[in-house]
Amino acid sequence: MKKLAQLALFSVWFVSSFAMGFDKSKGNKTLKVDTQNSKLVWKGKKFTGEHWGNIDISSGSLIVDGTKLKGGAFDIDLKSITVTDITDKDGNAKLVGHLKGDDFFAADKFPKSTFVITSATPKDKENYEIAGKLTIKGVTKEIKFPAVVTIDSKKATAKAKITINRTDFGIKYGSKSFFDNLGDKFIYDDFELDINLTSAL
Repeated sequence: MKKLAQLALFSVWFVSSFAMGFDKSKGNKTLKVDTQNSKLVWKGKKFTGEHWGNIDISSGSLIVDGTKLKGGAFDIDLKSITVTDITDKDGNAKLVGHLKGDDFFAADKFPKSTFVITSATPKDKENYEIAGKLTIKGVTKEIKFPAVVTIDSKKATAKAKITINRTDFGIKYGSKSFFDNLGDKFIYDDFELDINLTSAL
């Protein structure tokens, strides 16, 4: 009778443990972003053309559970902004200086931009809807965007193209939404970020 009771207790424990994922899940794991192999490309447009360049991702992490993305965050070094479409040295330096100045990102006052994932909703194996809080120039806004996330035995990658309204963060220079009589000198409110994050497992 005693052995039967022990066997029954063991059976209950085993079934309960299996149902709770005893052998199936190891829980959340935080992976450090490989900043050397991650990339962020920006693009801004004006009536007469467009410009683009790079910004360094200074640090970050992705939180995964098995092959599922659960969260994460990363920091952007606004002092690292470069322009890659202008080959003229003086013209390049002028635009970089303007972007780092108060009209745009005020990099001396606000050297870092941050993004924190608040939810990562899988649509299928690799496609997610990401929601999170983006901070630029001390202003934080909730944004949403699609992303492609791949997690295998060697690394995790997250790729996304994000469109951001700069005026939401107080960047109003050359915006028709705030200034009249700009003629063809206006700059579109939206700018794009093409993000490619990678983390080693």
